[in-house]
Amino acid sequence: MATTWDGLPISPVPPFGAAVVVFRSGLGGVEFLLLHRAHRGRAYAGDWAWTPPSGARLPDEPIDACAARELREETGLKLPLVPTSCGTAEWPVYLAEVPPDAGVVLDAEHDRFEWVPVEQAGRRCLPAQVGCRSRPPPPHCRTAAPPRTGHEDA
Repeated sequence: MATTWDGLPISPVPPFGAAVVVFRSGLGGVEFLLLHRAHRGRAYAGDWAWTPPSGARLPDEPIDACAARELREETGLKLPLVPTSCGTAEWPVYLAEVPPDAGVVLDAEHDRFEWVPVEQAGRRCLPAQVGCRSRPPPPHCRTAAPPRTGHEDA
């Protein structure tokens, strides 16, 4: 059976894991949380260096529980998750909003995090399929209200 970087078993049947697009609204607009994987060092910027919180599903683990577990393990955040129709049957994508002052506590798999605008998130996340997961779901994919910018009443 395949295992994760830390030796945990990976589900042999889909869905294989989940990604969580975490966003916050502030004075500068909407920002997205990216995590930097530590295994190739702080300077590494290639494939899989920056990703949204995500990870593999354990055998027989419900996919919603997988997404919540990965978010909690990788960031220390416990948030309501909204499934989207984005992603794939093999790797669903969830959406989660945090308050502007939410604290992120990284696990050993990551060495830093950044809050970035969507354009930067999409460019940073490589390969391309990861970058797609880091963009906010387009309106036709959302099952919840879109991220707020703070300028809705203007």
